[in-house]
Amino acid sequence: MKEQIRSQLHNPRQLEHLYRTNKGSFKREFSSLYPELRGNPLADFWYERLQYEGDELHWGSRGELLFIGVAALLAGLIAKFPVIFGIREEFFYPRNIGFIAFPPLLAYFAWKHRLSTSNIAIIIALSVGGLVFINVFPDVPKSDTLVLSCIHLVLFLWSILGLTFVGTVKNDPEKRLSYLRYNGDLIVITTLILIAGGILTGLTLGLFELIGLHIQKFYFEYVVIFGLPAAPLMGTYLTQTNPQLVGKVSPVIAKLFSPLVLIMLVIYLVAIFYSGKDPYQDREFLLLFNALLIGVMALIFFSIAETSKNQQGMFEVWILALLSVVTIIVNSIALSAIIFRISEWGITPNRLAVLGSNILILINLLLVTLRLFNVIAKKSDLTDVGKVIAFYLPIYSVWTVIVTFLFPLFFGFK
Repeated sequence: MKEQIRSQLHNPRQLEHLYRTNKGSFKREFSSLYPELRGNPLADFWYERLQYEGDELHWGSRGELLFIGVAALLAGLIAKFPVIFGIREEFFYPRNIGFIAFPPLLAYFAWKHRLSTSNIAIIIALSVGGLVFINVFPDVPKSDTLVLSCIHLVLFLWSILGLTFVGTVKNDPEKRLSYLRYNGDLIVITTLILIAGGILTGLTLGLFELIGLHIQKFYFEYVVIFGLPAAPLMGTYLTQTNPQLVGKVSPVIAKLFSPLVLIMLVIYLVAIFYSGKDPYQDREFLLLFNALLIGVMALIFFSIAETSKNQQGMFEVWILALLSVVTIIVNSIALSAIIFRISEWGITPNRLAVLGSNILILINLLLVTLRLFNVIAKKSDLTDVGKVIAFYLPIYSVWTVIVTFLFPLFFGFK
């Protein structure tokens, strides 16, 4: 869209058409393009227009609302497949949970961004390949590779969604960072939608209970099961048609929680030595340790995505740099514990998957930390940090492919 905006600066009608076609994408691309357009009367006018954020909520066109409604209905129907086709729930949901939530989002961005036929064909082929693979996976009791495939298949679909969002396999740092920002905004708005839905559920069930009608079974089997997959789709629609809706919330959350998480991590590392917990011997503790690592790493990356957009001051950069250093320490402890367990008890699918993930995370964190300290030393700016994150995202995607599709073959589906 950036090139389209640049080429239509002489044509106000076409600029208006581009804006109404995809307001969120237009605003992001125009904001990144404006520094080089400053001084152009039409560009200055659009900059001021986009800076003004009215209080009204835009609901888009009837066609968009119809698309969202049909997509949400289809997602609910997919969730009801075990009932419709008599499939065992224990078989269906672990393998196909991602195919309930992601196809509507893929369809939405493919339609909204007007992807080419070739790109749509690639997205469909990748999605169908994952769908077929996971559902023909042998139903082996207590299969570690099945659990790993089911978990990483969701990340694989998340990568496909990123490809759909970006619209190209070429390296475009700004679009990839925009995808991370979208995920942050989506988490915020979907959480609010689910909280509101939970309150509505409690009120509805309570009111019907007062008049002697027990609708719990019907409500959960039809209303909730259709509402849950619709929540991220509705959240996506709201964030894309109303960029201002949570555009100021996500940076505040990132700015608020980064120092708090830094303090918590430092205290936590000190507390480990007094608690007697040993990640080298305690498997459950090691798993929780890695979950903490992934959560903190995600916070760092989302914070950098927001910070690089807004070019915040040195305090925020110092917080992110220190948080990255502490996270590297946490990662190193987890990595040494995994290597110790492999040397003592041999390689298993779970240990190899965690080992590979921790190595990738460590390398990424080291690169990000180096760039952050370069920013502090005024040798570069935050856009370089964003570029490192954007460059590294496809590497995680490749790893999800390896774990999802190749691990079962390497380990005989065990």
